[in-house]
Amino acid sequence: MDNETDELTTTGLRVPRTVLISDLIAGLVNAVVSIPGGIANGVLAGVNPVYGLYSMMVGTPIAALFTSSVIMNVDATSATSLATLDALASIPEEQELAYLVVLALLVGLLMTLFGILKLGSLVRFISNSVMTGFLSGLGILTILSQVGDLTGYASDAEEKVFQTIDTIINWQQIDWATFAVGLVTIILIVVLDRTKFSNYSFAVALITTTALVAVLGLESVAVVGDSASIPRSLPSLNLPDLSLIPAIFTPALVIAIIALVQAAGVSQSIPNPDGDFPDPSGDFRGQGVANIAVGFTGGISVGGSVSGTIQVQSIGGKSRWANIFTGVFATLCVLLIAPLIEFIPMATLAGTLIVVGVQMINVPRIETVWHTGWIPSTVMIITLVITLFAPLQWAVGVGVVLHMIMFIYQSAEAVQIRRVVPQPDGTFIDDDVPEVLPSGEIVALLPVGSLFFAGAAEFEEHLPEVGEAQRTVVIIGLRDRDEIGSTFVRIIERYAKQLDMEGNKLMLAGMNERIMEQLDKTELMELLGEEDVFPSEPQYFGPLKKALAAANDWIEAEEDYDKE
Repeated sequence: MDNETDELTTTGLRVPRTVLISDLIAGLVNAVVSIPGGIANGVLAGVNPVYGLYSMMVGTPIAALFTSSVIMNVDATSATSLATLDALASIPEEQELAYLVVLALLVGLLMTLFGILKLGSLVRFISNSVMTGFLSGLGILTILSQVGDLTGYASDAEEKVFQTIDTIINWQQIDWATFAVGLVTIILIVVLDRTKFSNYSFAVALITTTALVAVLGLESVAVVGDSASIPRSLPSLNLPDLSLIPAIFTPALVIAIIALVQAAGVSQSIPNPDGDFPDPSGDFRGQGVANIAVGFTGGISVGGSVSGTIQVQSIGGKSRWANIFTGVFATLCVLLIAPLIEFIPMATLAGTLIVVGVQMINVPRIETVWHTGWIPSTVMIITLVITLFAPLQWAVGVGVVLHMIMFIYQSAEAVQIRRVVPQPDGTFIDDDVPEVLPSGEIVALLPVGSLFFAGAAEFEEHLPEVGEAQRTVVIIGLRDRDEIGSTFVRIIERYAKQLDMEGNKLMLAGMNERIMEQLDKTELMELLGEEDVFPSEPQYFGPLKKALAAANDWIEAEEDYDKE
């Protein structure tokens, strides 16, 4: 097998030499490019920036060994960092590390459990509109959370939105040297992103602005070393304080869900080198193991990153080794240049995070949701607002519940009934349902839409009134229905009894085995009579035609009986 074929089928650790060399270079470049982001994630999480680097040094390579996705980049993301900031908001600084350890360990254990239980498919219950609103809200929060470091003004307001408003009101107190450094950082990244050097835009912006602050002697510009010391050593082992589990369990669950949903974007959109798409549950387990390791080193919780994965691919990564080498080279950088990291301006990190926040606001995705309909648009907006003003653990949960409620409402409103009228040539035409049943006719009805919960009640409202009709047969077609709910069963029972009281009949046509079992167990079969229930069969309109023939025979027999 030639090298090209080997590259396409590589999913394990045994790779061709050409792939290994390509991954070695990609890992080196990715580590250098990602170090500013790792530090920035530490800042975004409100902890020592080195904890963001620990996530990359430990979490990224370990996840690469265990995820189902070969090329997935697993690291601390803006979402997990913001959620960590939210989780540690009321924790005293001296207890910060202890809580961070337990938080990452719990996240890892929950992710691993979800993977073992094969819950990867459950991410489909979090709709695109919920995730769009949530990620957009996180993008805005990422931007607003950096206003203080960007301007040098520390607001006393509680919420990030109000902190930004307070900063604008007190613009006279902005440190303009700090603001200029942040602005230059943003401009450099944006400009370089439009060139062939886009992969190095963050690194170039960081080095340039750090050098400018040092050369110009801008003492008013805060640097990383002013608030945190970057140790020139490997992460130390931290044992968890199990007594903290109850206090941190809910935030851990939220972070696990957020990270897993983001990672599902990789699993669903980026195939492995062999062409197959990864197993989301396998990715759950891999991220779980990585977070357990990160927890023992005191890092920020990690998750699959779509942008990070695309970055690894764009700089030549082809196998698991690309992310393994990323962790190795990140570790070497910390060991060799740790003192230099302390000279990085906080405004520079703020500028990089603001760019990341803008990138998280996916305008085409928002437009797609907006043009889809009022329900997804409403869900997106409400989720975004909750993300901005409420604890993050509320946002996704409320968004999912809200979407379910609105979906049920929409499904109920969409329920219709159409009348099917047979023609002499054996075909059928569609007609309106009469408000009141006529006497001596066959009225074949086909429900359209969901027949569960509110949908069943809406179906009942659309049924024609029995009125004074006599010798009329109503046929309800249920083909292509997997099952019927108890509400619908009760409605059919009531309608059948109303028809029977006036000398009419109800028939059901096209039921599968599951519905037939439901009819037997609910005694509806006994009420209707087996002769008036027509099971499904391969011929699409077969049961309906048999019901029509039986209905004709019954009407003729009733007419003959009346004549006698």
